[in-house]
Amino acid sequence: KTASLIVHSERQHTGTQAHTKQNKSKQNKTNHPCKYTTRNMPFAAPGDGNGNGPEQWFNALPFITKYWFAATGVLTFSANFGVFEPKTLLLYNFDHIKEGFQLWRLVTSFCYAGPFKFNTLFTFYMMVTFSQQYEANGPYNTGAGGGTADYATCLLFGMALLLLSFPLMLSFFGAQMSYIFLESLSSYVIYVWSRRNPTAPASFWGFPVQAMYLPFVSLLITVLIGNPWGSALHGIMIGHLYYFMVDVYPSVQGKDILRTPRFLINYFGVGEYTPERQQQQQQAPRQRRQ
Repeated sequence: KTASLIVHSERQHTGTQAHTKQNKSKQNKTNHPCKYTTRNMPFAAPGDGNGNGPEQWFNALPFITKYWFAATGVLTFSANFGVFEPKTLLLYNFDHIKEGFQLWRLVTSFCYAGPFKFNTLFTFYMMVTFSQQYEANGPYNTGAGGGTADYATCLLFGMALLLLSFPLMLSFFGAQMSYIFLESLSSYVIYVWSRRNPTAPASFWGFPVQAMYLPFVSLLITVLIGNPWGSALHGIMIGHLYYFMVDVYPSVQGKDILRTPRFLINYFGVGEYTPERQQQQQQAPRQRRQ
């Protein structure tokens, strides 16, 4: 009897230790941080019922990148499915802008990726990827703390200079230029990102490339495969002008020559903009008055 009691007590003790280990392992699994970040598209794991997918990835995009991506997607798909003709409504045409007062072309020409083909998908992918990287990781600080307002200034500067210099580029490079300005604006953003993060690791078609060389590798590949390369070169040239004005010149002369407009800072605030943050800023003065 004594032996049986000893064996029985040992079994109970062993079972208690095993149960304790199982509880600790469950707690460790529960407290383990999620491996996905809000900046990367989450891929649903087997048995994952949290609804992670494209919707969550889209909602996690920075503010400007999100709406640029959405506008480009809607206009590109609508044009390719025959809802309207890009040349008659979207693309840049100075005569239509001047005589028909079609001012929306100044924006929509940067939100159309072209007909469905591999180059279109590649441009679309590069646009959203590097716009997200640059906006989320801190643009050049031109007055708003390296936030959303500074990125808006960067895009507006690039769009204005690309439009103004397009006739000159067209006279020099002719058929190598494209009226699909999304290509040149994407190249512009990639170049600015590469100067902002020159030592960051990057890849092109799976091959590792240092960030500072990425725009030129992309331009070289475009030339080698026989695609029009004028838009990519145009974006690099305007991107270098922006980089000179916000980084090189202020470092050498100690003066800022490009500043974020006050109306953009008033709207987006300082730092990264989110609608929730804007609501909090609007509610703060009301609470003080009360």
